[in-house]
Amino acid sequence: MKIAVLPGDGIGPEIVAQAVKVLDALNLNLEMTEAPIGGAGYEASGDPLPADTLQLAKEADAVLLGAVGDWKYDTLERHLRPERGLLRIRKELNLFANLRPALLYPELADASTLKPEVVSGLDIMIVRELTGDIYFGQPRGISTLANGEREGVNTMRYAESEIRRIGRVAFDIAMKRNKKVCSVDKANVLECTELWRQVMIELSADYPEVELSHMYVDNAAMQLIRAPKQFDVMVTGNIFGDILSDEASMLTGSIGMLPSASLDANNKGMYEPSHGSAPDLAGKNIANPLATILSAAMMMRYTFNDELHALKIENAVKKALAQGYRTADIVTAGCKKVSCSDMGNAVLAALN
Repeated sequence: MKIAVLPGDGIGPEIVAQAVKVLDALNLNLEMTEAPIGGAGYEASGDPLPADTLQLAKEADAVLLGAVGDWKYDTLERHLRPERGLLRIRKELNLFANLRPALLYPELADASTLKPEVVSGLDIMIVRELTGDIYFGQPRGISTLANGEREGVNTMRYAESEIRRIGRVAFDIAMKRNKKVCSVDKANVLECTELWRQVMIELSADYPEVELSHMYVDNAAMQLIRAPKQFDVMVTGNIFGDILSDEASMLTGSIGMLPSASLDANNKGMYEPSHGSAPDLAGKNIANPLATILSAAMMMRYTFNDELHALKIENAVKKALAQGYRTADIVTAGCKKVSCSDMGNAVLAALN
């Protein structure tokens, strides 16, 4: 099983190192090869997605990614910035389905900014379309009008086939959970998402056991704070999913707890934490590696169809939390505050 390991920037190398040692401890036939991406890719070859890195990712069965980005690259031309490498690899690998679970571990109920009774038992799967929408739509850019005023343009667009395929992913996941899908759109003002709603309704006929509901994105953002446990599977477009999944992360106590999977049509995937590169924390050995370790568990489940080892990793994380180990972002009363590498070691010990 070939895994392309792309640590990236900021805290990326530190958190990926913890996930790699957990994967090593599974004693599976894993061939892991490291390559640069993001700012590290730019430093290595002048490209945030070097050709060799892309080729490695294409040849691998799965990709384990850290994070990309650093403030020092903000002055580069847009196509050279680290984030462009991330968008390009998603597009090149056709990773259209982004799965972001928001699950609250009982030990972290007090770490959430919401009352424990609001978030206890939380278990949501957000399914985000990843290769379309306003992030990729054309035309786009900044131009100067005839009167000399600058204008910025981005285009939100979805083809019916793109909506249908992400909808099937959401409905299929719901069939294995509580058989509820909430489709999030802004169909009252955006024709693009009016089509989204129409296709979701048509698709629901193929899943008569699944209850389909619809919610405008502004209301969904409010409901995630007001009563988050009403949701089971949420499905939405790229920009709405980007925002809502980050909001949902804070229900769990910290974005450092949220893994993610980005899958193609054959379940080849790129696995990464939902958080960013946090340049201000880089090199301090204080970042939370659990989202990355849990992303490795998702890799076992979705790409390698290995539920046994996925559960082993997830149970090891649960055990480390139950033993009181906490990184700085999830500190609670009476816990043992530990470093990034020490948290990795705690999971490793629980695994063994």
